Amino acid sequence: MDRFFGPTSAETVAYNYITDNGSHWDIESSINETHLAGCVAYQALDRYLKGADLFILPRSRTELESIFRRYTYDAVHNMIAKSRSTLQPGGYSRVCHLAEKSLRDVLNSGDNCTRLLALHTPPSSPIHSSAARGIKTQ
Repeated sequence: MDRFFGPTSAETVAYNYITDNGSHWDIESSINETHLAGCVAYQALDRYLKGADLFILPRSRTELESIFRRYTYDAVHNMIAKSRSTLQPGGYSRVCHLAEKSLRDVLNSGDNCTRLLALHTPPSSPIHSSAARGIKTQ
C-alpha cells in the first residue's frame, strides 16, 4: 500500500484518523468530506490489492477505473451507513469525485497502472484438447 499511498499521504492520514477514532470521527455537525474521500480512496485501493470481489479481472486502465469507481461507491455507502452525521447537500458527489481523483492520481503516477493491472492477471495456461469436451446429447 505504501507504494501507492505513502504513510504521510492525505489518504493514509484520513484512513488512520477515521479508523483510529472508531465511532467518534463523525460526531461533528457534518462529516469532513475531504477526510471521508481520502479514507474511501484508501479503502477502495486496499480492496483491489486484496483482490476482494474481483470476478472479472481488469484488462485495461478503463476497466481498472471502473472497478475503483465501484469500490469507491461501496466504501462511501458503508461510511455513510456507519456515520451518525449527514453529508451536506451535494456532499456525496463531492466525496466520490475527490476519491476518484485520488485514485486517478495513483494510476497516473509512474508505472502504477501497469503494476496494478499485472497484480491480478490470470495465469496463462495452454488449453489442451482433452480439457475441452463437448456436451453429449441423446
